[in-house]
Amino acid sequence: MNRQQMARAIDHTLLKPEATPGDIERLCREALAHHFAAVCVNAVFVPLAARKLAGSDVAVGTVAGFPLGATSTAIKATEAELAIAKGATEIDMVMAVGLLKAGRDGAVREDITAVAAVCHSQGALLKVIIEAALLTEAEKVTACHICTQVGVDYVKTSTGFARGGATVEDVALIHQAVGAAVGVKAAGGIHTYAEALRMIEAGATRIGASRGVEILEGAPR
Repeated sequence: MNRQQMARAIDHTLLKPEATPGDIERLCREALAHHFAAVCVNAVFVPLAARKLAGSDVAVGTVAGFPLGATSTAIKATEAELAIAKGATEIDMVMAVGLLKAGRDGAVREDITAVAAVCHSQGALLKVIIEAALLTEAEKVTACHICTQVGVDYVKTSTGFARGGATVEDVALIHQAVGAAVGVKAAGGIHTYAEALRMIEAGATRIGASRGVEILEGAPR
């Protein structure tokens, strides 16, 4: 995978609570310069990112139910709706992790379905964060099957705020569970080109990273 191909797989991400408008402007400049697939910012910065990236090949992404996944379905759906109205075209939603672990698969499905309906009715992509570090292998597979049934666009490994991030093993498991119809986004703790490449070789089709520029610096030219 060359430098350009890697860039088009990266969601250039800044979700730190202390991020400033100036930091978001820098993130967008970097995304434009390197032609990253998207930026991923907190919802308050969606209008700013949308202005800075208007007319470019870089999508604007944001999060819903972040980082715990423990807000109500109505709140998650409203977050997605408002963000899309402000210019977001990709939503990274956190699954209701505790409900999945309690075996309440129907409630998890309803939660994701509601947000998917909002996103897809407006032409936006939905990525569901399953927070793999908090799940057993069986729970990861169940989460993936629910996402596949709902018709989400990507299953994402991690928020980057839990006790662990993406692993090659989790990416491979998710890829196997969702099949070719659903993308896989690896996120959390990916810092180098070599790490990103291992994720892609395991089945990831997007990389969520706050160090996108550093990752590209390690790519072959």
